[in-house]
Amino acid sequence: MPRFPVAGETLMGSDFDMGPGGKGSNQAVGAARLGVASHLVARLGTDSFADIALELYEREGVDTRHVRQTGERNTGVGFIMVEEGGQNRIVLDPGANALLSPRDVDEAEELIAESAVVAAVLEIRAETAVRAMELGKRHGALTLLNPAPAAALDEAALSQVDVLTPNESELRILCGLPPDDPVDTAELAGRVLAKGVGCVVVTRGEEGAVVFHEDGRTESVPGYPVEATDTTGAGDAFNAALAAFLAEGRELSEAVRIAVITGALTCTKPGVIPGLPGRRDVESIMASEGIS
Repeated sequence: MPRFPVAGETLMGSDFDMGPGGKGSNQAVGAARLGVASHLVARLGTDSFADIALELYEREGVDTRHVRQTGERNTGVGFIMVEEGGQNRIVLDPGANALLSPRDVDEAEELIAESAVVAAVLEIRAETAVRAMELGKRHGALTLLNPAPAAALDEAALSQVDVLTPNESELRILCGLPPDDPVDTAELAGRVLAKGVGCVVVTRGEEGAVVFHEDGRTESVPGYPVEATDTTGAGDAFNAALAAFLAEGRELSEAVRIAVITGALTCTKPGVIPGLPGRRDVESIMASEGIS
């Protein structure tokens, strides 16, 4: 659409597309495309959208032994409006995602115990995401929480997170503030670190990311310039790459650089799944940036 509509306004748009999505799903597919073993713990409905998702996971090599289907709720759906220039607005109906419980996570404990990185998002119940972090910690995995959609989390929950990856508005919501609060980002990252998070990686769109370490160090990672077509899924690509390259043993700073590149590449194509880059595409840019 040329711009976002205001209240009561109808705009003419174009290029409708329908395809699989969801933050956890996107990140699982993104990690698989980057060449790591990717396993998904999730809930789907029994509708045609679930069929699309399961076909995608089979095609992309995402392990689904802990993906459960239920007739109680529809498969989660999202409605995305994309403005000229690539910015987007999203509304979600979580559907079966709301039924994913800590018990589902417990049933995947054996898998978690074998994992290098355990990652979660907040499109599911917060207590379910926190349980994944707890089990990851228990078994020595690195725990990564992408707090989106953002919600306030208490100290007990945050203390289970090794790497927290909010954007700037999500960081403010985590601190109980409005998403556009003018408080300095570094100060807010410090508040979150004081609650026991290992490090905070704040994503900043085309400006890259900033890493706030628990010892007080701060690292700015510049954005990678691309011509953006659709920014939908850039954050998912970032988190998928961060998890994948940390799982391979990369240092955090280098993994964040690679994740920034991966997120940027996703913006060059319309649609999330078509935009998620493969390993070869990312490594080509890594080579040009001097990352071996």
